[in-house]
Amino acid sequence: MKAIICTKYGPPEVLQITEVEKPKIKDDEVLIKIHATTVTAGDVKLRSSDFPYMYWLPSRLMFGLTKPKNKIPGCELAGEIVTIGKNVKNFKSGDQVFGYSGFTFGANAEYISLHEEGVLAKKPINMSFEQAAAVPVGALTALHFLRRSIIQNGQKVLIYGASGSVGTYAIQLAKYFGTEVTALCSTSNLEFVRALGANEVIDYTNEDLAKCKKTYDIIFDTVGKSSFSNCKRLLNKDASIY
Repeated sequence: MKAIICTKYGPPEVLQITEVEKPKIKDDEVLIKIHATTVTAGDVKLRSSDFPYMYWLPSRLMFGLTKPKNKIPGCELAGEIVTIGKNVKNFKSGDQVFGYSGFTFGANAEYISLHEEGVLAKKPINMSFEQAAAVPVGALTALHFLRRSIIQNGQKVLIYGASGSVGTYAIQLAKYFGTEVTALCSTSNLEFVRALGANEVIDYTNEDLAKCKKTYDIIFDTVGKSSFSNCKRLLNKDASIY
């Protein structure tokens, strides 16, 4: 099968398309023919080894000291199951699925093997493979932190970086949980995040969050650009910052 491989850290030019062996599946795994995959900001940082100074060594020890441990990058995918292991019960050949391979990566290829109990689900029929492949990282990250904040119906939530991968899912999930959402983004994305369901939209290029007089139950900074002191001032009692 064809796959993108990364045999050393560096710029995009270190990536190569080459022939590699098709994965073999275990009894509790499925083999997926990939129709769509992604390149995330995390993939770019990993390929270039662009880690903050204090995390550089731990990251290299985790992902590969002198070169990536896993040569095939990519962790988001959507495709069709072509083979199942003899103990697989949740899926069958022909199922259209989408999922996340985690730190084993391997999604930037024609085929991948995944455990049936991993982050894998049947693709909704009203989603394309391209749409489904872009769901796992952003949606799961947003869901994780919103659940940690013990989000509840009726709360007021501020989402910083609302037009990015995590932010767009955070808006929709926060609305699903019955909250009032204020979204912070740039001018070009105002209508986009409003269409996702935000009750109020703040253009950070024209408005200073530090001067905001409203308070919130949850502040979700998806891009790590707000200051803790500013956020703390905007929080209600017993509120959460993430």
